[in-house]
Amino acid sequence: MTFTETFKRLLLMGGGFAAAFGLVLPLFAGEAGSVTVWDETGVMIFMLLVFVISAQNVISLMNPAQKGGWFDGPAGDALIAVAAHLGAWELLSALSGHPGAAGGGFWALLVAAWLTGWQFVDRLANRQVTSRTVQRVVTVVIPLLFGVWVLILWQALVTGFGVPKVLLPAPSEIWLRLVGGFPTPLWEDFRQTFLKAVLIGYAIGCGSGFLVAILVDRVPFLRRGLLPVGNLVSALPVVGVAPIMVMWFGFDWPSKAAVVIIMTFFPMLVNTVSGLAASDHMQRDLMHTYAASYWQSLIKLRLPQALPFIFNALKINSTLALIGAIVAEFFGTPTVGMGFRISTEVGRMNVDMVWAEIAVAALAGSIFYGVMTLLERVFTFWHPSFRT
Repeated sequence: MTFTETFKRLLLMGGGFAAAFGLVLPLFAGEAGSVTVWDETGVMIFMLLVFVISAQNVISLMNPAQKGGWFDGPAGDALIAVAAHLGAWELLSALSGHPGAAGGGFWALLVAAWLTGWQFVDRLANRQVTSRTVQRVVTVVIPLLFGVWVLILWQALVTGFGVPKVLLPAPSEIWLRLVGGFPTPLWEDFRQTFLKAVLIGYAIGCGSGFLVAILVDRVPFLRRGLLPVGNLVSALPVVGVAPIMVMWFGFDWPSKAAVVIIMTFFPMLVNTVSGLAASDHMQRDLMHTYAASYWQSLIKLRLPQALPFIFNALKINSTLALIGAIVAEFFGTPTVGMGFRISTEVGRMNVDMVWAEIAVAALAGSIFYGVMTLLERVFTFWHPSFRT
């Protein structure tokens, strides 16, 4: 067994030591008295499972030939995963009845649950999988579990220390606001900001940037005159442009779409021009040898070569568009929209609604970015970055 493997097992055995502290320290200590692990059946069962897993790690460390023992193979991985996440669930469920009263035992058992979950992710990442479908599932599950544990720790810290909701609401409170916010006002805000301002502005900005890039490539003097101006305009702060667009196009979504157009036009222009210049001289000479016209060379050679650059701009703009539309709504909008809701609810101290809007925006932006990445894989499968 290598030093890394030995250190890893010793560290994973820390779950057993943490569970031992959870056994002797109080789970919760409030004015009504102390609550120990023996008063919570689910937490006690989790603690015993951690002891068994830690004991198996000790046996494997003393006898390396035994490998995983009782917890070897996919079934063992599943048992470890269930132990870690059900243990965290039981801890948070018990904590909900004692907000602000988490004791040393609770934090020790939370560390034990985290170390057990880490052991599962480590085994999942290092397991050799022959099926490509299973490998893709694993690549999705690992970051998903990381996000789940961020939420678990967030919930535990906020509830365990009794952090006021006005400073930082717990994920459970944000979830309740998300569920209660549909279809209004969250859906109305999403439709106003994303479905109208973002998508329309994104389509016009990226489309016009692509067409102007073709024109710039066709007319060389525009490259010297337009691109420097484009770089200057792209550096303009959105907080300065948004009020002007509101005065020009009114308070409704067209002014926000105009901001999105400005923010997405020049990244698409610059990336497309760079992509059209990506083909080397030998490839262009070959097309010239075949007596290809400018448009034939553009469609059959230069545009395919420029696709990675174009999709890079599309991915960048997918996040810029949402940010620009939300920020623009701070400077004038009807009584609907993500930016309007955020600015209004902050003034009312409804921070859970603010976080609910942030969650919707983050989810929409992530899905939008993911769609662009999927389309990139479909259209640029031949690119070396996608070869396996």
